[in-house]
Amino acid sequence: MYQVIKVLNNNGIIAEKNDVEYIFLGKGIGFHHKAGECFESLDEAKVYRLEDKQNNKDPMSALNNVDPLFIDISNAIILEAEKKFGTIDTKILLPLADHIEFSLERQKNNVVISNPFSGEIKALFEEEYQVAIKAKDIIKEYTGVDIKDEEIGYITLHIHSALTEENVTNSMSVVIWVKQMIEDIEDKYQVRLNKDSLSYNRLMTHIKYMITRVLKGEDLKVDMSLYVKNEFPESFEVAKELCKKLSKEVSKEFSEVEVGYLAIHIERVRMMN
Repeated sequence: MYQVIKVLNNNGIIAEKNDVEYIFLGKGIGFHHKAGECFESLDEAKVYRLEDKQNNKDPMSALNNVDPLFIDISNAIILEAEKKFGTIDTKILLPLADHIEFSLERQKNNVVISNPFSGEIKALFEEEYQVAIKAKDIIKEYTGVDIKDEEIGYITLHIHSALTEENVTNSMSVVIWVKQMIEDIEDKYQVRLNKDSLSYNRLMTHIKYMITRVLKGEDLKVDMSLYVKNEFPESFEVAKELCKKLSKEVSKEFSEVEVGYLAIHIERVRMMN
């Protein structure tokens, strides 16, 4: 049996069962319950175990610091994400709600919201970005506020964190590292790649997965490093130099296998020059 601890608003309650707290969200369920009463289940509600994926703090404390309206908004975005991806990690409920509330407060106070990585986030996490665009509509529907496009990128990272083991901070770090490496390649060959081109997206995607593999300790199965070193020696040396630089950021070493595959992509850029 669940016992109601608190009624959040018309659409949500907090209940406890076996010393574990849960949030029940659904249209009008707050009307029909009050603190102290018990129930078996609520078939019409979306149930969240009270956890916070992003922060190492008491989730009940985090919940008390968020306006219930933004819990409703976060819930609606999660439901939208589940339509696209199926099962996701719903522990993003609180951090996403907190982020949106803080973002709207900044916008209300005319604080400029800057996201210099919006383009990279859109390209690297394309499917998540599409859900974040719908999140923009959800936020406007609930609050009447039209969030800035820069904010879509940050919401994208929250959605991405619900699909992976990465938290938002780690995902942003990967975006920053990818952008930096591409800029280093562009500077090396004095070119500016077309961000809408297939070659740019291939390069960006390769670097993202390369970093992810190294962080997870995963290895590529096919070693082409000797072939690449012989056929594209200049690109191989550039790739080796860039991986050495990045290894200091990620605190991981890049194998020659990874250097070789990166060199293939760099060779394509070199041939454009």
